[in-house]
Parts: sequence; structure tokens; C-alpha cells
Amino acid sequence: MRITTLICCGFLILFGLGATFYALFGVDLLALVTAGNRYLYRALLSLAGVGALWLLFFLIAFKPFKILS
Repeated sequence: MRITTLICCGFLILFGLGATFYALFGVDLLALVTAGNRYLYRALLSLAGVGALWLLFFLIAFKPFKILS
């Protein structure tokens, strides 16, 4: 479960860096990586959505920050 959470965090960080690069320079790295394949592009975007939902579930179900309060 911990490995899944780390992988999802890694995906979201990579997508965030790609979005930052796109905002700063106007180059869509995800489109470059997928070589313009629409279906692969959408599949990777859905992977980001699944990763975000997993992290939301993890934060609600396991409350990892409960010990901080």
C-alpha cells in the first residue's frame, strides 16, 4: 500500500512539473512523450486522475497526519 502511494505521488509530481513546463515555455511534454497519440495522451491523463483519487482515499482512510495534531 505504501509503494502504491509513493508511485501515485511520483506520477502527480511528474505531471505537475510537466504542467509547469507547459505554463512557462509553452511546450507540452506529455504530447511529446506520447508522440501525438491521442489515446495514449488520454490514458496518461486518466492515470493522473486515478493517482489523485488514490491519494485522497489514502488521506481519508488512514489519516497519516493524525499524529501531528
